[in-house]
Amino acid sequence: MADFDPVTKAVVPAAGLGTRFLPATKATPKEMLPIVDKPAIQYVVEEAASAGLLDVLMVTGKNKRSIEDHFDRAFELEEVLEAKGDEHRLSQVREPASLATLHYVRQGEPKGLGHAVLCAKQHVGDHPFACLLGDDLIDYRDPLLKRMIEVRNTYGGSVIALMEVPKEQVSLYGVATIAPTDESDVVRVTDLVEKPPVDEAPSNWAIIGRYVIDPAVFEVLENTAPGRGNEIQLTDALRTLAGRGSGEGGPVHGVLFRGRRYDTGDKLDYLRTVVKFAADREDLAPEFVPWLREFLNEVG
Repeated sequence: MADFDPVTKAVVPAAGLGTRFLPATKATPKEMLPIVDKPAIQYVVEEAASAGLLDVLMVTGKNKRSIEDHFDRAFELEEVLEAKGDEHRLSQVREPASLATLHYVRQGEPKGLGHAVLCAKQHVGDHPFACLLGDDLIDYRDPLLKRMIEVRNTYGGSVIALMEVPKEQVSLYGVATIAPTDESDVVRVTDLVEKPPVDEAPSNWAIIGRYVIDPAVFEVLENTAPGRGNEIQLTDALRTLAGRGSGEGGPVHGVLFRGRRYDTGDKLDYLRTVVKFAADREDLAPEFVPWLREFLNEVG
């Protein structure tokens, strides 16, 4: 195995306006919308921590202070719960502050995911880092991020998570042109395109919201012109790195993910996610699942 710098930091872009969830997100960050009783963003930080990434930078924007408050201590609330002897809820309230060391930087203008990642340059420095998008939740039973870090440790460069999607959905994603390697779940990425028309997509292997990125991406992003949607696209920067060799910030590999992924960036998928999580909870499923069956029979 080659001697590549270890991945120790995670970047979580959380500056989006959440327009698809208005009016709920007028005053509440979309990242704080609950999946049953835990905000989506906490699952993302838990995933980073479980992969050994205990230095987490949140790239936030205006009206996102509740994210910082959630990952901070709440002494008055803790005192009330402690006085009641409610140890279970007390541990739940304390848990977010103990997951990792959280840092924050603001993205002053919504210029796209690439620009949000560029905001992390000063904190990350000349080190590889993971990037986790809050709209995508990966089931804790499927250690995708750990696998991506292993691939980075083997090949260097950057690593993206790829998932096969129906052909009619490729225009919603960044899509990869891929070539096989000696490992069944790892491919070499030779080209990338952001949200291509269905008839122009090079494959139906789409980028989902997990990346392990070489620090050379910052120099590329600084020189990347706005692309799709007049935003600075991370996909465009990774496409540049995919054409480079080792030592120049390349190459780019993909991990083919066939596990459980939950998309909370869409209303319908958000509702599906809440139902799936509730049905998987030992404290809720015994009552929730029979009710759900009865309800479906009623509306069937």
